[in-house]
Amino acid sequence: MVAARPRRRMVRWTPVRPVGLRNVGTSRPRSLAARPSERAASANRIVRVGGYVFIAAKVRFLPSPTILIRGCDNGPVANSPNDGTDVGDSRITDLNPAQQAVLDELGAPAAERPEFPDDLRHHLRTAIETAVEPLLDDLPAGDDLFVNKHRLGRVHGCEARFVAEEAEDFAWSVPIARGTITHKAVELAINWRREIEPPVLVDEALARYEQDSGDFGRWLQGCSEVERAELRSDSLDAFTKFIECFPPLKPGWRPVTESRLRAELCNGRLILAGKSDLTLGAADGLRAGKVIIDFKTGGFAPVHLDDLRFYALIETLRMGVPPRLVASYYLDQARLVPETVTEDLLRATVARLVDGVRILMELTHGGRPPGTMPSPACRWCALIDDCGDGRTHLAGDHD
Repeated sequence: MVAARPRRRMVRWTPVRPVGLRNVGTSRPRSLAARPSERAASANRIVRVGGYVFIAAKVRFLPSPTILIRGCDNGPVANSPNDGTDVGDSRITDLNPAQQAVLDELGAPAAERPEFPDDLRHHLRTAIETAVEPLLDDLPAGDDLFVNKHRLGRVHGCEARFVAEEAEDFAWSVPIARGTITHKAVELAINWRREIEPPVLVDEALARYEQDSGDFGRWLQGCSEVERAELRSDSLDAFTKFIECFPPLKPGWRPVTESRLRAELCNGRLILAGKSDLTLGAADGLRAGKVIIDFKTGGFAPVHLDDLRFYALIETLRMGVPPRLVASYYLDQARLVPETVTEDLLRATVARLVDGVRILMELTHGGRPPGTMPSPACRWCALIDDCGDGRTHLAGDHD
């Protein structure tokens, strides 16, 4: 009687560190990978000795901007917002002065975070709806009024320029696309497990959007080589400054990029919407804990504060608890401009919103002719050739 052959048992093994072939998961694993991150692993090779398989990898592993906790992904995270620490924990070491300055500005022990009344959002919602309800009477049936930070900021500036820009179709350009690519690179960096190389992450961000079927993806696929090169260069500059100047983001801070905010009022006829570049932390009951941050290139402008206050208002209407802090971070200057959120600030933001809704309705549905508001921005306005007020203002500047 012939003994039965022992059954073969397959053991699945996952290496501790990410290694592998050039193009893992395809029928041609030794062909060059299409993505920058996969090309980075192209030095990996397989060596077979007898019945054993050895994987040789020439990959350096350096600390990532996100500190990963060993163990189960769902396990407890050290330094979470509920353990008494907050953004600005001094236990992070090896920070340069610019990074340390950010932590010093953002830090606040849990005991120092403000608490807000549980009916705050209801009072704010009632104040907005009571004031704007009569203003929305001219809206056609089934229509709504959409308000975001750009629209609200422009309508409080030169009305003539606002009306002209409203009539134009949106078109992607290098300056507009730069922010999108930079924010995507930041998002990837938060979850990246290898060495942070800004060119690699910017190329990954470009590759992701080039595969998108939306307007931005189509623009990327059809833009000229010069435009793409300019976009990559500008995005790389901004992202590198973020890596250099902003402190590493810890998982316990709950970092979220491109976080969308939305509030619908007056039975859906008024829509407030926004998208913050980065949020950190979260509320603990009625105690504020979230920080909303917008990244900027160039210099400070008062409208940047107004934009963040608008985000704070939407967050309060959405969650019932305001963010603890809002801040603009100026990458070119490595400078953080924070502002503490208070009830008085939120009420002032409600007044600005109501005034903006009134102007929007008068210009878009009420037939009122727009006024002008000369400013240094007249230099870049498409209406300058036919705008007497703007030309007079610019002539005065040269005098």
